[in-house]
Amino acid sequence: MQKNTLLFVILSLFAGFASGFWLANSLNRSAMNSSGPQSFSSNSNSSQSKQEPDLTDDEIMAKIVEADKNPTNFAFQKELGIALYSYAVMKKDSSLFPKAVRILDRAHSLNAKDFDVLVALGNAHFDLGFAEKNTAEFQKAREIYSKALELKPGDVDVQTDIGISYFVQEPPAYDKAVAELRKVSDATAKSSRSLQFLVQIFVKQNKLADAEKTLAKLKSVDPKNDAIAELAKLISDAQTGALK
Repeated sequence: MQKNTLLFVILSLFAGFASGFWLANSLNRSAMNSSGPQSFSSNSNSSQSKQEPDLTDDEIMAKIVEADKNPTNFAFQKELGIALYSYAVMKKDSSLFPKAVRILDRAHSLNAKDFDVLVALGNAHFDLGFAEKNTAEFQKAREIYSKALELKPGDVDVQTDIGISYFVQEPPAYDKAVAELRKVSDATAKSSRSLQFLVQIFVKQNKLADAEKTLAKLKSVDPKNDAIAELAKLISDAQTGALK
């Protein structure tokens, strides 16, 4: 398969992913749905892995060189940057994130109003922050996500990712995470993911009554959510002192 074709296959399969395959490895996977930072783990299975395309380092470098030779071609920078980020997520290769960031930064400089570029760039910084335990990368991700929200106010996934970033940074900023996640959970019924993380945060803060109320809301808006049982156990363990 030609390199161009392969990259566009990657793009079409994975451009919708948001940040966080590292997040999926560190937090409760069943407490995450497929629409946000955790979509990598929930979309992975053995049959899919066998079909995943592979690129050599030389093939990736060739595309980056081509992008560098055409620095004013916005469409190429956007498509390659998103493809590189998505491929990094698919392959769990954090070394590709800085390369994706560089290309996406260039795309953003060519068109500062492209929502997809902003989200992918924020996602890449988010994952860098998680992989490297670098709070500055999380802050950069939040700044970029905020620009994306200026273009699409109220976007559920982007707003939720801002909240999650405060939860997973080191050290966590629980109150800020709660404030950002509540902007989603209080405004829309499409709030399952924000509610799932709010439960976890409230347990971390030992605010178990708030955790129970939030779980009840999750059951109301999304009664078939796979995370409900595990979140209920999380609260129960905290109540009985089973959690450390």
